[in-house]
Amino acid sequence: LSDKMAEESKELAKVATKYDQDGEEARDIAKYLPYFPFKGIDRFYDIGGFLSRPEVFQRIVDIFADRYREIGIDVIAGLDARGFILGPPIALALKKPFIMMRKKGKMPNSISSDDYKCEYGNRQGLTVQRNSVKKGDRVLIIDDLVATGGTLSSAISLVKMLGGAVVECACVVELKLFIDPSEESKLPNRTKMLQDLGHGEVPIWGLISEDILTEEATLPEGYVDDGEEH
Repeated sequence: LSDKMAEESKELAKVATKYDQDGEEARDIAKYLPYFPFKGIDRFYDIGGFLSRPEVFQRIVDIFADRYREIGIDVIAGLDARGFILGPPIALALKKPFIMMRKKGKMPNSISSDDYKCEYGNRQGLTVQRNSVKKGDRVLIIDDLVATGGTLSSAISLVKMLGGAVVECACVVELKLFIDPSEESKLPNRTKMLQDLGHGEVPIWGLISEDILTEEATLPEGYVDDGEEH
Protein backbone atom coordinates (compact mmCIF):
# COMPACT_ATOMS: atom_id res chain seq x y z
CA LEU A 1 0.00 0.00 0.00
CA SER A 2 2.81 2.43 0.88
CA ASP A 3 4.50 1.84 -2.51
CA LYS A 4 1.21 2.48 -4.29
CA MET A 5 0.67 5.74 -2.35
CA ALA A 6 4.23 6.82 -3.18
CA GLU A 7 3.58 6.30 -6.90
CA GLU A 8 0.33 8.26 -6.66
CA SER A 9 2.15 11.10 -4.92
CA LYS A 10 4.66 11.22 -7.80
CA GLU A 11 1.80 11.44 -10.30
CA LEU A 12 0.19 14.23 -8.29
CA ALA A 13 3.49 16.11 -8.22
CA LYS A 14 3.71 15.97 -12.02
CA VAL A 15 0.25 17.44 -12.46
CA ALA A 16 0.78 20.02 -9.73
CA THR A 17 3.62 21.72 -11.58
CA LYS A 18 1.10 23.64 -13.69
CA TYR A 19 -0.59 25.14 -10.63
CA ASP A 20 1.88 25.20 -7.78
CA GLN A 21 0.76 26.44 -4.40
CA ASP A 22 1.06 30.25 -4.32
CA GLY A 23 1.97 30.27 -8.02
CA GLU A 24 0.88 32.82 -10.60
CA GLU A 25 -2.71 31.55 -10.81
CA ALA A 26 -3.00 31.36 -7.05
CA ARG A 27 -1.72 34.90 -6.57
CA ASP A 28 -4.37 36.28 -8.91
CA ILE A 29 -7.13 34.41 -7.10
CA ALA A 30 -5.84 35.42 -3.64
CA LYS A 31 -6.93 38.99 -4.34
CA TYR A 32 -10.53 37.80 -4.02
CA LEU A 33 -10.09 36.07 -0.66
CA PRO A 34 -10.34 38.82 1.95
CA TYR A 35 -9.99 38.12 5.64
CA PHE A 36 -12.26 39.28 8.45
CA PRO A 37 -12.07 39.23 12.26
CA PHE A 38 -14.62 36.47 12.89
CA LYS A 39 -15.31 33.75 15.47
CA GLY A 40 -12.57 35.27 17.60
CA ILE A 41 -10.04 34.68 14.81
CA ASP A 42 -8.12 37.70 13.51
CA ARG A 43 -7.92 36.35 9.97
CA PHE A 44 -11.00 34.41 8.89
CA TYR A 45 -10.73 33.84 5.12
CA ASP A 46 -14.02 34.28 3.28
CA ILE A 47 -14.65 32.38 0.02
CA GLY A 48 -17.63 34.64 -0.63
CA GLY A 49 -15.13 37.00 -2.22
CA PHE A 50 -14.53 34.76 -5.23
CA LEU A 51 -18.01 33.19 -5.30
CA SER A 52 -19.37 36.62 -6.21
CA ARG A 53 -17.09 36.67 -9.28
CA PRO A 54 -18.05 33.87 -11.69
CA GLU A 55 -14.88 34.19 -13.74
CA VAL A 56 -12.70 33.66 -10.64
CA PHE A 57 -14.83 30.80 -9.36
CA GLN A 58 -14.57 29.15 -12.79
CA ARG A 59 -10.78 29.45 -12.71
CA ILE A 60 -10.69 27.60 -9.40
CA VAL A 61 -12.94 24.85 -10.74
CA ASP A 62 -10.74 24.52 -13.82
CA ILE A 63 -7.56 24.30 -11.73
CA PHE A 64 -8.98 21.54 -9.55
CA ALA A 65 -10.39 19.65 -12.54
CA ASP A 66 -7.06 19.84 -14.38
CA ARG A 67 -5.17 18.62 -11.33
CA TYR A 68 -7.25 15.48 -10.87
CA ARG A 69 -8.34 14.61 -14.40
CA GLU A 70 -5.17 12.61 -15.12
CA ILE A 71 -4.78 11.08 -11.66
CA GLY A 72 -7.89 8.95 -11.79
CA ILE A 73 -10.57 9.30 -9.13
CA ASP A 74 -13.91 7.59 -8.72
CA VAL A 75 -15.77 9.84 -6.28
CA ILE A 76 -15.59 13.42 -5.00
CA ALA A 77 -16.64 14.03 -1.38
CA GLY A 78 -17.48 17.55 -0.23
CA LEU A 79 -17.42 18.57 3.43
CA ASP A 80 -20.28 20.33 5.17
CA ALA A 81 -20.82 23.06 4.22
CA ARG A 82 -18.45 24.91 1.89
CA GLY A 83 -17.34 21.68 0.26
CA PHE A 84 -20.92 21.46 -1.03
CA ILE A 85 -20.28 24.65 -3.02
CA LEU A 86 -16.88 23.71 -4.43
CA GLY A 87 -17.34 19.98 -4.99
CA PRO A 88 -20.32 19.73 -7.39
CA PRO A 89 -18.93 21.89 -10.25
CA ILE A 90 -15.61 20.02 -10.05
CA ALA A 91 -17.46 16.68 -10.06
CA LEU A 92 -19.47 17.79 -13.11
CA ALA A 93 -16.30 18.89 -14.91
CA LEU A 94 -14.75 15.46 -14.26
CA LYS A 95 -18.05 13.56 -14.77
CA LYS A 96 -17.68 11.88 -11.38
CA PRO A 97 -20.22 11.27 -8.60
CA PHE A 98 -20.42 13.80 -5.78
CA ILE A 99 -21.22 12.80 -2.22
CA MET A 100 -21.94 14.89 0.85
CA MET A 101 -20.22 14.43 4.18
CA ARG A 102 -22.65 16.06 6.56
CA LYS A 103 -23.10 16.87 10.22
CA LYS A 104 -24.91 14.26 12.30
CA GLY A 105 -28.67 13.91 12.01
CA LYS A 106 -28.95 15.31 8.47
CA MET A 107 -29.03 12.17 6.28
CA PRO A 108 -30.77 8.78 6.40
CA ASN A 109 -28.90 5.46 6.15
CA SER A 110 -25.61 6.98 7.26
CA ILE A 111 -22.57 6.06 9.30
CA SER A 112 -20.67 8.45 11.54
CA SER A 113 -17.04 9.06 12.40
CA ASP A 114 -15.79 9.93 15.88
CA ASP A 115 -16.03 13.43 17.31
CA TYR A 116 -13.06 15.67 16.66
CA LYS A 117 -11.49 19.05 17.37
CA CYS A 118 -10.95 21.83 14.83
CA GLU A 119 -9.74 25.43 14.91
CA TYR A 120 -13.20 26.62 16.01
CA GLY A 121 -13.71 24.16 18.86
CA ASN A 122 -15.12 20.66 19.39
CA ARG A 123 -17.24 19.07 16.66
CA GLN A 124 -19.37 15.97 16.28
CA GLY A 125 -18.16 13.45 13.72
CA LEU A 126 -19.22 13.72 10.10
CA THR A 127 -21.66 11.31 8.48
CA VAL A 128 -21.98 9.81 5.00
CA GLN A 129 -24.54 7.48 3.46
CA ARG A 130 -23.56 3.83 3.63
CA ASN A 131 -23.77 3.15 -0.10
CA SER A 132 -21.93 6.29 -1.20
CA VAL A 133 -18.43 4.76 -1.36
CA LYS A 134 -17.72 1.27 -2.66
CA LYS A 135 -14.78 -0.88 -1.64
CA GLY A 136 -11.71 0.19 -3.60
CA ASP A 137 -13.13 3.57 -4.68
CA ARG A 138 -10.52 6.30 -5.10
CA VAL A 139 -11.96 9.31 -3.31
CA LEU A 140 -11.02 12.99 -3.54
CA ILE A 141 -12.05 15.01 -0.47
CA ILE A 142 -12.75 18.71 -1.05
CA ASP A 143 -13.20 21.62 1.35
CA ASP A 144 -12.57 25.35 1.23
CA LEU A 145 -9.77 25.50 3.84
CA VAL A 146 -7.52 23.23 5.86
CA ALA A 147 -6.08 24.43 9.15
CA THR A 148 -5.66 21.93 12.00
CA GLY A 149 -7.01 19.10 9.84
CA GLY A 150 -9.66 17.89 12.28
CA THR A 151 -12.52 17.96 9.78
CA LEU A 152 -10.43 16.30 7.08
CA SER A 153 -9.38 13.54 9.50
CA SER A 154 -13.04 12.82 10.16
CA ALA A 155 -13.74 12.60 6.43
CA ILE A 156 -10.75 10.32 5.81
CA SER A 157 -12.01 7.99 8.55
CA LEU A 158 -15.41 7.74 6.86
CA VAL A 159 -13.89 6.81 3.50
CA LYS A 160 -11.77 4.11 5.10
CA MET A 161 -14.74 2.78 7.08
CA LEU A 162 -16.50 2.12 3.77
CA GLY A 163 -13.45 0.50 2.17
CA GLY A 164 -12.40 3.40 -0.03
CA ALA A 165 -9.00 5.07 -0.40
CA VAL A 166 -8.43 8.81 -0.19
CA VAL A 167 -6.34 9.98 -3.15
CA GLU A 168 -5.92 13.46 -1.70
CA CYS A 169 -7.59 16.12 0.41
CA ALA A 170 -7.83 19.30 -1.67
CA CYS A 171 -8.62 22.79 -0.43
CA VAL A 172 -8.54 26.29 -1.86
CA VAL A 173 -6.65 27.57 1.20
CA GLU A 174 -4.06 25.74 3.29
CA LEU A 175 -2.84 27.31 6.52
CA LYS A 176 0.74 26.10 6.62
CA LEU A 177 1.41 27.21 10.18
CA PHE A 178 -0.36 24.05 11.39
CA ILE A 179 1.59 21.57 9.24
CA ASP A 180 4.42 20.95 11.71
CA PRO A 181 4.71 23.77 14.27
CA SER A 182 7.30 23.76 17.03
CA GLU A 183 6.27 22.55 20.47
CA GLU A 184 7.04 26.03 21.81
CA SER A 185 4.33 27.54 19.61
CA LYS A 186 1.59 25.50 21.38
CA LEU A 187 -0.21 25.25 18.03
CA PRO A 188 -1.94 22.00 16.99
CA ASN A 189 0.35 19.83 14.88
CA ARG A 190 -1.62 18.59 11.85
CA THR A 191 1.06 16.19 10.65
CA LYS A 192 1.37 14.47 14.03
CA MET A 193 -2.41 14.32 14.49
CA LEU A 194 -2.94 12.61 11.13
CA GLN A 195 -0.11 10.18 11.79
CA ASP A 196 -1.49 9.31 15.23
CA LEU A 197 -4.88 8.57 13.65
CA GLY A 198 -3.31 6.35 11.00
CA HIS A 199 -3.91 8.84 8.16
CA GLY A 200 -0.33 9.98 7.63
CA GLU A 201 -0.23 8.54 4.10
CA VAL A 202 -3.00 10.86 2.81
CA PRO A 203 -1.61 13.92 0.98
CA ILE A 204 -3.15 17.35 1.52
CA TRP A 205 -3.00 20.05 -1.13
CA GLY A 206 -4.05 23.68 -1.04
CA LEU A 207 -3.94 26.10 -3.94
CA ILE A 208 -3.26 29.15 -1.78
CA SER A 209 -1.44 29.56 1.53
CA GLU A 210 -1.66 32.32 4.13
CA ASP A 211 1.65 33.66 2.82
CA ILE A 212 -0.12 35.45 -0.05
CA LEU A 213 -3.50 36.12 1.58
CA THR A 214 -2.98 39.77 2.40
CA GLU A 215 -6.33 41.28 1.35
CA GLU A 216 -7.97 42.76 4.44
CA ALA A 217 -11.73 43.15 4.18
CA THR A 218 -13.20 46.64 4.40
CA LEU A 219 -15.41 46.53 7.47
CA PRO A 220 -18.56 48.64 7.71
CA GLU A 221 -19.02 51.01 10.61
CA GLY A 222 -20.28 49.13 13.64
CA TYR A 223 -19.02 45.74 12.45
CA VAL A 224 -19.56 43.04 15.09
CA ASP A 225 -17.94 39.62 15.26
CA ASP A 226 -21.11 37.53 15.49
CA GLY A 227 -19.60 34.11 14.81
CA GLU A 228 -21.15 31.08 16.48
CA GLU A 229 -18.13 30.22 18.63
CA HIS A 230 -15.34 32.25 20.16
